[in-house]
Amino acid sequence: MLLPPEVALSFFGVAVLLALSPGPDNLFVLTQSVLWGRAAGLWVVLGLCTGVLGHTLAVSVGLAAVFAASQTAFLVVKLAGAAYLLYLAWGALRAGTASLGGQRPPRQSPGQLYRRGAIMSLTNPKVTIFFLAFLPQFASPLRGSIGMQMFLLGLLFMLAAFLVFSLIALFSGAVGERLQRSPGVQLWLNRAAGVIFIGLALKLLTSER
Repeated sequence: MLLPPEVALSFFGVAVLLALSPGPDNLFVLTQSVLWGRAAGLWVVLGLCTGVLGHTLAVSVGLAAVFAASQTAFLVVKLAGAAYLLYLAWGALRAGTASLGGQRPPRQSPGQLYRRGAIMSLTNPKVTIFFLAFLPQFASPLRGSIGMQMFLLGLLFMLAAFLVFSLIALFSGAVGERLQRSPGVQLWLNRAAGVIFIGLALKLLTSER
């Protein structure tokens, strides 16, 4: 058996705890859900889970080793991720200015929100390298293909992330939908989101492999 039940359960428990711990992804879900509502948050969660699937495939076929070994590859992806976060910060701060002028910023489409989540995850090379270090601890050559075991473990991690992030989206989205009834609160929500995105970009830029 590639993944015995006891290994799957222990890995899933650890994955849930990791998803619950404060980090860029669950913070991203929280801010987007507060700004745009529960449904929007769930679309972001689906995008993030797609990114997790991408990292899983990268680890399974060995691409993660390239990022672990190549400083240039790591730097390129890191810069792309930071640039995207700064782009989101700019959009949030502009939305805050529009709110101040009495204009309500246009709502994001499901496709836009999904892409935000996917790009947010895929442009963070730290996730790929984390998977490269984390998943093999639960794999064994005695159980068959290591690549297939890594893929199955990645799917379990994706399931754990989906459950935890969905709960965050539902809770914070419900709170955000009430807060957004006030234009003044909407202004500060957008400004706070902009500051958070800038902070995440700076954290990514200063991160090491």
